Amino acid sequence: MKVAVVGATGLVGSEMLTVLAERNFPVSELIPVASERSKGKEIDFKGKKYKVVTPTEAIALKPDVALFSAGGSTSTEFAPLFAEAGITVIDNSSAWRMDPSKKLIVPEVNGDVLEASDKIIANPNCSTIQMVVVMKPLHEKYKIKRVVVSTYQSVTGTGVKAVDQLMDERAGKDGEKAYPYQIDLNVIPHIDVFQDNGYTKEEMKMIQETNKIMGDDSIKVTATTVRIPVMGGHSESVNIEFENEFDLAELRAALEAQEGVIVVDNPAKLEYPMPKDAHGKDEVFVGRIRRDESQPKTVNLWVVADNLRKGAATNAVQVAELLQKKGLI
Repeated sequence: MKVAVVGATGLVGSEMLTVLAERNFPVSELIPVASERSKGKEIDFKGKKYKVVTPTEAIALKPDVALFSAGGSTSTEFAPLFAEAGITVIDNSSAWRMDPSKKLIVPEVNGDVLEASDKIIANPNCSTIQMVVVMKPLHEKYKIKRVVVSTYQSVTGTGVKAVDQLMDERAGKDGEKAYPYQIDLNVIPHIDVFQDNGYTKEEMKMIQETNKIMGDDSIKVTATTVRIPVMGGHSESVNIEFENEFDLAELRAALEAQEGVIVVDNPAKLEYPMPKDAHGKDEVFVGRIRRDESQPKTVNLWVVADNLRKGAATNAVQVAELLQKKGLI
């Protein structure tokens, strides 16, 4: 299968290449794609070298599938051109997520809705992906009424510039800034731009995307998204209120049975998910599972995942795997 990776030189694009190799996706030919300034650079994939081409050149090479991670403006401009050429696009930007004509897919949650006519498929926001994977079995069993989520998000979610800023500050060096404030030894309660309602765009993404992926607008979601000085993954404190009563042991068993979820929850041994342990892994980790004693039918969870992998690259590759399995590419 001919596979294009658009944005192959970026953080998520590089991770996509790693995940494609690790999961042995059947790549017969890799087409690394980036902007004009990266044209001709060499990318190593499974011991072979491939030259970076521009998006226009990539379309002419007729890949079967194109994994996009090059930002919203590139996706808006080029994804329709790839789709018109019969190439299936899986896009990691926010460009198509809330477009009612495009599917927003987390394979373990709503992969069954994919059809051959879906030529541009949206990959959700990283913080949304890890939350809905955990929500799915609980919604099926107890019907979710309301979710209150606070995130603790890695600097890798912003990109290379943010990682450099953190490491520069840690080393006491001056350098380019990705954030308006120091991030080392600090916490910034601000991810993406502020909206008129006082929420940030990241917070609104979590609210709107959750409803779309779960296929249920009745689920009420409120979010506070926060950047913290860690690398390795995003963490979330998630409070879920159900319509129906639950048994805590049954709820835990439902999470343990969910594809893509690993329960790490043993307070007696101080075992709970942490981003350093999720780093480089494809699963979503959940722990600190406990009843909310302040109100009925409500549970507290701590959810952690590698934002560059399940939160971006792995999810996109899993969508491609599902399309292949269904014979849609």
